[in-house]
Amino acid sequence: MELKICHLFPDILNLYGDRGNVVCMRRRLGWRGIDVSVSEVSIGTALKASDYDLFFIGGGQDFEQEVLLEDLKGGKTAEIKAAIEDGKTFLAICGGYQMLGAYYKTWDGQQCDFTGALDLYTVGHKDRMIGNYMFTCEELGGQTVVGFENHSGKTYLGSGIRPIGRVLAGYGNNGEDGMEGARYKNVFCTYSHGCLLPKNPILADHILKTALTRKYGSAELAPLDDAVETAAHSYMERRLTAK
Repeated sequence: MELKICHLFPDILNLYGDRGNVVCMRRRLGWRGIDVSVSEVSIGTALKASDYDLFFIGGGQDFEQEVLLEDLKGGKTAEIKAAIEDGKTFLAICGGYQMLGAYYKTWDGQQCDFTGALDLYTVGHKDRMIGNYMFTCEELGGQTVVGFENHSGKTYLGSGIRPIGRVLAGYGNNGEDGMEGARYKNVFCTYSHGCLLPKNPILADHILKTALTRKYGSAELAPLDDAVETAAHSYMERRLTAK
């Protein structure tokens, strides 16, 4: 088996070491003897989405997201939309999450129109939502996911988009409805930086299995020794639960 990963805008959207998620996925596949290749596609490079099985988009600041707008209009938006509707797997973090929505409106009323691949939108506020946080992930049987959020944008989900989980500690999508992230087809969106996958190995494998199943029809992942990863997760879970 083989997975082909496309890392979109790695030189621009890499806030808080988000590219560590790609390193994590690559290692977890390699440890199991599954071939993996990673291609970096940034501004000015054409995207042929049909060449890839899994797409990763990291986070960035408002200015960095604005830099991407013209490039997205040059063909990438259509490729991203087609890949999503075709069931390709996406993991999008913070700014990448917002970029898959319809628009981001800054706190002073300036609107940046994004891909519209998902029915969601984001509105900026002066106050930031920042800190370690935790949420449940229902499709993992209620397993907790720990991460670090830092965003002033409040995201609201539209028709056909469900949250990835419910916030137990922190803010999540908007600090109002208790929900975190977004799920649509095989798209996983979250505000969790930090980076997400190394300290949430169950979620990491779930995303990898989703991509492999989409490509091969079925997939089983051999168990790994996740003692270190689980200890990191449990430590943060205890800290957040004690608050």
